Amino acid sequence: MGMVLLVTGPVAVAAAPHTAEQFARQAKPVRVLHFVTGGFSGGATQVAIALTRASLAAGGPVQPLLVLRSKLGIDPARIAGLREQGIPVATVPRWPHLATILRLALICRSFRADVLIAHGYSEHLWGRYAGLLAGVKNLVQVEHNTRERYTPFRRLQARWLARRTACFVGCSQAVCDALFKMGLPAERIMAIPNGIGLERFSSAEMRPFSLRIPGIVMVARFSRQKDHATLLRAIALLRGRGLRPPVVLAGGGKRVHRDAAQALANELGLSGQVNFMGVCSDVPALLMDHQIAVLSTHHEGMPLALLEGMAAGCAVVGSDVQGVREVIHHGIDGMLVAAGDPARLALVLEGLLRNRAKASALAARARESAIRQSGLDLMNRRYESLCLSLASHHRVGSA
Repeated sequence: MGMVLLVTGPVAVAAAPHTAEQFARQAKPVRVLHFVTGGFSGGATQVAIALTRASLAAGGPVQPLLVLRSKLGIDPARIAGLREQGIPVATVPRWPHLATILRLALICRSFRADVLIAHGYSEHLWGRYAGLLAGVKNLVQVEHNTRERYTPFRRLQARWLARRTACFVGCSQAVCDALFKMGLPAERIMAIPNGIGLERFSSAEMRPFSLRIPGIVMVARFSRQKDHATLLRAIALLRGRGLRPPVVLAGGGKRVHRDAAQALANELGLSGQVNFMGVCSDVPALLMDHQIAVLSTHHEGMPLALLEGMAAGCAVVGSDVQGVREVIHHGIDGMLVAAGDPARLALVLEGLLRNRAKASALAARARESAIRQSGLDLMNRRYESLCLSLASHHRVGSA
């Protein structure tokens, strides 16, 4: 019995959950190990945490384990916080790669993983090597971006591992298309869009748009991928038009990129207007306090920051790039702006700041879209269905 997939063009989408007969064949819980970077600001890590938490809360047929690859500067309190929430979590060394692989292989064997889901580049390489070493039957690669910096050698590794990988998951259609263009087998590619915990935004309707701070929030880590510079230049242009909205930049990331953004803000005379907040412990509250959420970026997979802005009832603005286009329907539930165009971004922001009725209507429709399409429950059901399909295939086949 193979995987349950619905094929649409060159990629596949997760189908409906298993039948009762298939569930009955699962004598024991399916042990699913999620392996991801320990950088808490990235979307891949947030998805892996959310899936682990959702499986635990459901108490269903999936028994999860979260394994984080340690990063420089990782906050031990964040890991301790996960454990306090009852989330089973282990860590492996960041370097050298051989140590990462060997330690993860030991964890796989101890956990007796049925499925190893390796999230993001380059973790999906080391994760699958460890899975092979440990004899894990089902290896899954999850790609979270449309554009990754594969070296020629790592591209060769990815193709070698592809022959030993049960399934490739893209967090959006655009990511699936990128996987297909890499030469990965179309019949094993599937799209499972990212989802968010909508319950964290349940009080959004009790915070009327008109009573919120008429300011702008961008929740994104400081990295080469994100384009804080274009937003800062757009804010400087707004000052010339008599608009000085407060701006909050929330997120961790690499210090070199944050320092560059702060230097640019100072150069543009924005130091008193822009708040470099750092990591925010309560993103939903921050978003629900403001009217506008922006994601200025060079490329995306399925941007959680925009989904959260929509669920929070903000008027959302995103760069017109792959991934973002799957979230925002221009002029209906948000606004798309050409990437790297501060003049156009300033014009769109000016329209929202001056026309509060338009901004409020966009925000209301954004929240409706998020509630309808972006819930964590839907994402978790799709991953659970995939894991059960893979485990059933090997268990039934070996009986």
